[in-house]
Amino acid sequence: MELFSHNLTSLFEQLGLDSSPQAINLFVTEHKLRGGENLHDATFWQPSQQRFLSEALNEDADWAEAIDLLDTLLRKTH
Repeated sequence: MELFSHNLTSLFEQLGLDSSPQAINLFVTEHKLRGGENLHDATFWQPSQQRFLSEALNEDADWAEAIDLLDTLLRKTH
């Protein structure tokens, strides 16, 4: 069994986004989730990104921890 440890940098790379620390900080600053909005339903994702996020969470894939962290960061109010 292979164990993978994915972080925000690798998640951003997987999503095809700039994964530099500055780009991640800017993304989190510029994008927010509303109330009970699911991360994968946010309008700022491309369809392929939405599909990846949804499937990874539904399957409790190796990516789930990094996705949960991104979800938390996008819900912070400040």
